[in-house]
Amino acid sequence: MKKTRILILLAFVFGSELLGSLGSLATMPNIPTWYQTLIKPPLNPPNFLFGPVWTILFALMGIAAYLVWQKGMKKKFVREALIWFGIQFFFNILWSFLFFGMRSPVFGFICIGFLWGSIILTIQSFAKVDKTAGFLLFPYLLWVSFALYLNLGIMILN
Repeated sequence: MKKTRILILLAFVFGSELLGSLGSLATMPNIPTWYQTLIKPPLNPPNFLFGPVWTILFALMGIAAYLVWQKGMKKKFVREALIWFGIQFFFNILWSFLFFGMRSPVFGFICIGFLWGSIILTIQSFAKVDKTAGFLLFPYLLWVSFALYLNLGIMILN
C-alpha cells in the first residue's frame, strides 16, 4: 500500500512537471531572439534561474495536488479544490503562449492577473482540504507575484 501511494505521488509530481513544461514550447524559442531584445525592469533575474525555480514550483504543486486528492474525490470540496488547481494551471500554461508565443506583454499581463487570482483561490480551497497543501503553494504565489511585476515592467518599458 505504501508503494502505491509513493507511485501516485510521483505521478502527480511528474504530471505537474510535464504539464508545466508545455509552456516552454512557446518560451524557449523566443528567449534568445525576441525576449533578449526587450528592456527589462530592475531586479530581473538571469535567464538560467527560471528553469530551476519552475521545476521546484511544479514539484511543490504536484505534491500539494496529491495531498488534496488523497482526501477522496467523492468529497465535493476536494473536487472543487482540484478544479481550481486545473484552472490556475491552465492560466499558467496560457501565459507562456501569450507572452512569449504571441510576443504580447499586454495579453500576458491580463493572463497573469487571472493566474494570480486563481492561485489565491486554489490556495484557499486547498487549505480547506489540507493545510499543508495550501502552504505548499505559497512559494508559487510569491514567484507569480514577482513575475507579475516583471511582466508589468516589460509592458511599460517596451
